[in-house]
Amino acid sequence: MDTVQKADVLVIGSGIAGLSYALHVADFASVILVTKRGLGDANTAWAQGGIAAVLDPEVDSFATHVTDTLTAGAGLCRRDVVEMIVEHGPAAISRLIELGVDFDRGPDGDLLLAREGGHSVRRVVHHADSTGEAIEIALVDRLRRHPNIRILEHHLAVDLITRGRIAKGQRQCHPGGKGDRVLGAYVLDTKAMRVVPLAAQVVCLATGGSGKVYRYTTNPDVATGDGLAMAWRAGARVANMEFFQFHPTCLFHPHVKNFLISEALRGEGGVLRNAAGEAFMPRYHPLRDLAPRDIVARAIDSELKQSGADSVFLDMTHLPGEFLEERFPTIFATCMSLGIDIRAQPIPVVPAAHYQCGGVQVDQQGRTNIDRLLAIGEVSCTGLHGANRLASTSLLEGVVYAETAAQQTRTLLAQPLDATELIVPEWDTGSAGDADEIVVVKQSWDEIRRLMWNYVGIVRTNRRLLRAQRRLRLIEQEVREDYWRFHLTPDLVELRNITAVALLIVESALSRQESRGLHWSADYPETDDEHWLHDTVRQRSPSE
Repeated sequence: MDTVQKADVLVIGSGIAGLSYALHVADFASVILVTKRGLGDANTAWAQGGIAAVLDPEVDSFATHVTDTLTAGAGLCRRDVVEMIVEHGPAAISRLIELGVDFDRGPDGDLLLAREGGHSVRRVVHHADSTGEAIEIALVDRLRRHPNIRILEHHLAVDLITRGRIAKGQRQCHPGGKGDRVLGAYVLDTKAMRVVPLAAQVVCLATGGSGKVYRYTTNPDVATGDGLAMAWRAGARVANMEFFQFHPTCLFHPHVKNFLISEALRGEGGVLRNAAGEAFMPRYHPLRDLAPRDIVARAIDSELKQSGADSVFLDMTHLPGEFLEERFPTIFATCMSLGIDIRAQPIPVVPAAHYQCGGVQVDQQGRTNIDRLLAIGEVSCTGLHGANRLASTSLLEGVVYAETAAQQTRTLLAQPLDATELIVPEWDTGSAGDADEIVVVKQSWDEIRRLMWNYVGIVRTNRRLLRAQRRLRLIEQEVREDYWRFHLTPDLVELRNITAVALLIVESALSRQESRGLHWSADYPETDDEHWLHDTVRQRSPSE
């Protein structure tokens, strides 16, 4: 019996980028959308701050927004991409409003705009402090009602199916050569525990980031770098993985592991203080508490190392209590449930891994170097973020690239593949047996996250990076052996992926011999525009 499912377009991921793209292409194509958990379980739903766009021409302009983005990106942004996304910003906000997103408005009905770190003016639209959740709910509602979209929840993507992979044999997993083409993907049905082949004319990766590669992160458990690892194994070019953004302010509390304290609090006047009560940011940057994220995170890291304290504190106590309750209802309620009244006491915060600024290298249409494979959202490296992402630009990037990638998809579908080329093989389990030691997977997972936090964090040294690389290569070999020895489980698939992503981060960091943006090396403390004003690009060779 043929168990291969087919559609014109396969979308892997259900955040703002994947959902927006699926809605666009479903108007002219059949779509299968795969998501590893429930449809709404994505990084997007965790986004608190909002979306930056030029919406008040009296105080803002495209040129100002572009300049702020380029400044935050520390020289590595692609100006053409930045200009494209900024200029599409107002239309992207309008589209989200049409889809049912209820952004906050003032008494006059105008959108309320907030300011966050790195922005020179107020330009961030928001829905209280749960903007991502509001967007996710609206998009999911539209998606579920669309007749051309088939949704496969609780299906975890395992590997891309490419022409080169089929030619070399499914179990080889070597990247194809020049001109390789994607034909679909193998996905693990995590309820039936069987691998299902999916075939499509176009595949779009929208799998989000990989924050779970670090011990402390603001990301949900689904953020294990699946799409990035799959694309890497298939031979896609990956860029700038050394630039991993640490959000400066994650709640420090023993009972909560990854609750974000939005940058919008500092935008509304919050002040960072050290254990001695000193407002320390004026010593680090002229913008003080509204400096770009890389600078604030390094400043906090420095304060913690100097004092030996467990956290610094975000002080909101000088602001009206009613304003804090109304503007930040989720943060207020969460902190109160933990015994922290932000109206009367400062919030203990620490940096945590937050956003993957590098990713699968794409052009302005989301195209990778593999034919018919697109990548959008956090999994991709578009050139918008450069060496450091400007606050509240990720959701905007996802919406804009969903549209440009959809336009490219229409072009690709106008030249359909021959039906015989879309015949993909069933998954071959070989001689795999049931895993007998789940503890081995857990041990490797914990070891990776700890060594990444300790050796590949906010401040790096070659010695630490080389130590991490040596251990990761051993784990990679162990995982490879287990992957072909045992039947697949979600934990094993995700472990394989975070191992690949961790190595990409480490080896990209080792190759960049300077300090720039989010990559800060104690061995190379200066920024070197003469030699390093370019992307760090890696592509897997058949020998890896």
